[in-house]
Order: sequence, then C-alpha cells, then structure tokens
Amino acid sequence: MSAVSLRTEALSQRLGRLRAGDRVLLSGTIYTARDAAHKRLFELLDRGEPLPFALKGAVIYYAGPTPGQQGMAVGACGPTTAGRMDAFAPRLLDLGLTAMIGKGERRREVIDAIARNRACYFAAVGGAGALIARCIETVEVIAFDELGCESVKRMTVRDLPLTVAIDSRGNDLFRQGRQAYEGKIIGGAHGPARNFP
Repeated sequence: MSAVSLRTEALSQRLGRLRAGDRVLLSGTIYTARDAAHKRLFELLDRGEPLPFALKGAVIYYAGPTPGQQGMAVGACGPTTAGRMDAFAPRLLDLGLTAMIGKGERRREVIDAIARNRACYFAAVGGAGALIARCIETVEVIAFDELGCESVKRMTVRDLPLTVAIDSRGNDLFRQGRQAYEGKIIGGAHGPARNFP
C-alpha cells in the first residue's frame, strides 16, 4: 500500500478519509511535548493563560529531540510511549488538538476523545530516531526552555513516515491487529487454541 502525502495545515479536512492502518507522509508544522511539558501546559490552562501554540488544528509529537549535529536540525527524535500522555490527551483534544504522534496503545478514554473530536493518533516507528531526524527541516524552542530536550519545540517536517494507529472513527489498529492474530491462531492454520499448564 502506498503512503498518502498530507500537509498539517489541511489535516483536519483529510482525517475523515484516513483509516487505521493507512500509511502517511506528513509535512508541515508539528510541536513536540512530553510528560513534563504537558504538565506545564495544563498549569497554563488551569490558570486561564495562553498556551505557547494554538491547539486548534495542531499536531503534537510525543518526542524529546536531542541537539542537531553535522548540519541537521535535530539529532535523534524518536517517539515516546504515548500512554504516558493519556491523562492529558482528552482535554487537549476537546480543546481542538487535531492529531498526536507517538508509539504504543492508548487508553479507552483517549480513543473515545479521538472519535468524539474526529481527530487522529499516528504511530511513528520506535527505535528509528536518527532516521526520523532526517525528515525534520527546522526546530525552534517555543516554551519551557529549562526542560532541555523536553521543552516545547516547533518543528517543520517533510515526509515524516507515520501509520494511522487510531482513526477519526475510533478504529484502533492495535486492537484490530490482535483480533486478526487471535483469529489466525484460534481458527486458522495453527488449529484450535490449546491451554497450557
């Protein structure tokens, strides 16, 4: 299956056509934020203060990029386990966040919020931070500089390879994959499932 090229500024209009399992090459502006940055963002929200970037239409990449070397904008920039941000995601989605990028599964509350807001969760390849860095053209710290690699950064990416893990209808690639695997084991070539002591 070929990958679909998408721009972040038009993402919200295109999400309805994407399905869990689709491959995407994403270009445009994204923002990095991990645990510590999410806590700071929530402190701003709780105080009624403006965030360092507009949530409406935004894409947050759960990553903490290392400093760039040899002319590259960043060093390694692999995805962080998304479940660490599950406590924060529903509120941000309800406030207009369009998409998140990370690795691993999400809780039911996050999946429900994705479907409720017609948003999306993309999976990036874990362990490929140096390769992902090649897709990053520019990076700028825009908030919480004291957090170092976990500061909020605005990045320009080109053809960032991603997979739709949870689509705008709440279809979950992780769950679908497990169901397909269990179907093959239980009713497929491997014969009936056996109980082991």
